[in-house]
Amino acid sequence: MKEFRFSTSEGDYTIHSFSMLLGDDLLTCIWGGTQPHIGAVAVALPRPSMADPSVTSSTSSVFTFVGHKEDEVVKMVSETLSARLNRKVVAAAGIHWDHLDEDAVTQIMENCRVLAEKIGDVVEREG
Repeated sequence: MKEFRFSTSEGDYTIHSFSMLLGDDLLTCIWGGTQPHIGAVAVALPRPSMADPSVTSSTSSVFTFVGHKEDEVVKMVSETLSARLNRKVVAAAGIHWDHLDEDAVTQIMENCRVLAEKIGDVVEREG
């Protein structure tokens, strides 16, 4: 099993990730803020794009715990990695800061995109 850890801290919001290759599958955890936890989980599968079957896309199922808002994070991360790497991906995330405004949420999502890119780069190289 190969494991990968990354962090990114653009703006004021440091986000961390831990990923593990389990055979051909990828498990990724993302957390940050004052109370890391599991707020949502997504399972993504690669599939041919409906618009262009020669392109790999992905579809996901998401479970969000009551009162949490990480569903957009896990959907984006799992589908991005599944389509890019052509493998099953499970992503879990728990990110918490009090009183975030829209700009902060946008920055946090961007930091999660950066982490997904870093994870994809290393899996393509080493996985």
